[in-house]
Amino acid sequence: MNSDTTSKRGNYAVPLMIVAAFALPVADAFAPSQATSRLVQTSSINLLQMTATLNEGSATTAKDLGAQPVVVSAEAEALSHSETTMKLVPSFDLFQMLAEEEGGITPHTVAGNAMRDDTILKVGIPDGLDGMQLTDYKGLGGKKKIETLPDPFSMVEKELQPFSDSIKELVSTDQPILSMAAKHFFEKRHGKRFRPTIVQLIAKAVAACDPEEIEGDRWENSGASKIGMEGGKVTAGNHQGSEVWRKQAQLGQIVEMIHVASLIHDDVLDEADTRRGGEAVHKLYSNKVAVLAGDYLLARASVLLARLENTAVVQIMATALESLVAGEIMQLKSSPDELLQMESYLRKSYYKTASLICYACRSVALLGGHAYGSNVATACEEFGFHMGLAFQIQDDILDFTAAASILGKPALADMSLGLSTAPILYAAQEFPHLRPLVKRRFKEKGDKQTALEALYKSDTAMDKAKDLAQFHAQKAVDALLRLPPSDARDALLRLTYVVITRKK
Repeated sequence: MNSDTTSKRGNYAVPLMIVAAFALPVADAFAPSQATSRLVQTSSINLLQMTATLNEGSATTAKDLGAQPVVVSAEAEALSHSETTMKLVPSFDLFQMLAEEEGGITPHTVAGNAMRDDTILKVGIPDGLDGMQLTDYKGLGGKKKIETLPDPFSMVEKELQPFSDSIKELVSTDQPILSMAAKHFFEKRHGKRFRPTIVQLIAKAVAACDPEEIEGDRWENSGASKIGMEGGKVTAGNHQGSEVWRKQAQLGQIVEMIHVASLIHDDVLDEADTRRGGEAVHKLYSNKVAVLAGDYLLARASVLLARLENTAVVQIMATALESLVAGEIMQLKSSPDELLQMESYLRKSYYKTASLICYACRSVALLGGHAYGSNVATACEEFGFHMGLAFQIQDDILDFTAAASILGKPALADMSLGLSTAPILYAAQEFPHLRPLVKRRFKEKGDKQTALEALYKSDTAMDKAKDLAQFHAQKAVDALLRLPPSDARDALLRLTYVVITRKK
């Protein structure tokens, strides 16, 4: 599949969602929460309704769902492929999840991680940050000031200023309550726009990279959008304001829509009261409206995704959405033994958090004219994978160290859901009496208190969790340093530092 083919096929998007909620009576679906006291029981519903539901009485075991979440059968997946479709491998099978001292291994070389040359993109270009170590900076053991690098949020602030207004227009609907629910997080509760910031900065960083000359007709050499600009390539000089820039910015909006939809659905599943310092959507309206609002955002995201006119990007981002479903299934159905495994925790974190970030990063590179298997696109996905995991691990640390008022969501939320994150898993390695508590999801009276006491008593658990976040942050830095120096790349380096040193 060459770039011409990609452009021509881009108008045909994969249907991304099955909206079971539309089976609800319309009058009930749009009734505000105060109009009825009847609640929808949602504790066993998946993040998104799937084409095939899981039968509780089927032969599928919890172990099958945990280690290898089942969304589509291997047979169905094989039938959907042709010689030109991308054979995507989960990022955790491309890049390292754990340090060697914790049993981590370097994954085998395959199409998605083969091109990882440290120098080819920087030949003849001096790089003052080559070999950068986060431990050299204040707050992580060193003396250097991270403020010497460009501020990531300031760099894209003007570009993102119209972001909320633009995205609100993109999700507008004639149904007032649905429209208000869908727009909720794009107005007052928009957060720091972490993901759109990454997308914008990656777009600028890859604009500084010349497309690589890759020979052969293998599928991994395809996926690059056809660039209709003078010289046929994007440069730092012609990128701003171009059609490529517009599509990359729209991808940032798509990513935020998918992310917000997952938050709305998660809050229904988890019966959460608050999100981003305010009431959750289902508390403001109703469970039905919240489910519909999330589904609607996903539907709009899929339409906008098709309009990027790159079928490779459609496939990659559809896979990111599938990963969100897999993460929710994994969270609900992990076996007791898997609940104790650090690797299982990291896989779930990949599915629920890192997958959307890393697939968006690789997609930005493709929209910028770089092939799927290029050094540029591979560095982008690797950065997003490690950045996403570092972000989630730090979030899990803050769940134990920050107050709910600072987090903008309930503290100790994961334990309340029966989930164990890095700090507790490391504490369980040190204190064997915690392991039965983790395996039964803290269901018995006093379990959570016992686990917390052990965690705060431990001399190593929290430090090990911080080391794990730092391991992934450094890996993200290493991936970025394969790209040629630019203000945008350096701002991403600073953002990586911010992710693991933030307090909220």
